[in-house]
Amino acid sequence: MENAMITELIQKEDIYQYKIINAPVDHSIDLKAKLQNALRLGNEFKSKSSITFMTQDGPKRIETTVWSLTDKYLQIKGGILLPLNSLIAIDY
Repeated sequence: MENAMITELIQKEDIYQYKIINAPVDHSIDLKAKLQNALRLGNEFKSKSSITFMTQDGPKRIETTVWSLTDKYLQIKGGILLPLNSLIAIDY
């Protein structure tokens, strides 16, 4: 994937300052297993994941726990929803 991209680490509270757009390639299906693991790590172990997603200003990365997951979004603390089609990478 595009993990080689330079990504700016931002605070999850600053997500609202960016316009989230679709990633150049939809990785949501490829990342499904990693998303499930990130959800389990967040819920059971309070462990953080590194989530890289696309914004109008280029790729951004946050480090946070994944709270919930739907067919189209992942939710993090504060009720923040990230569209799955904006995701570039998930690492933990």
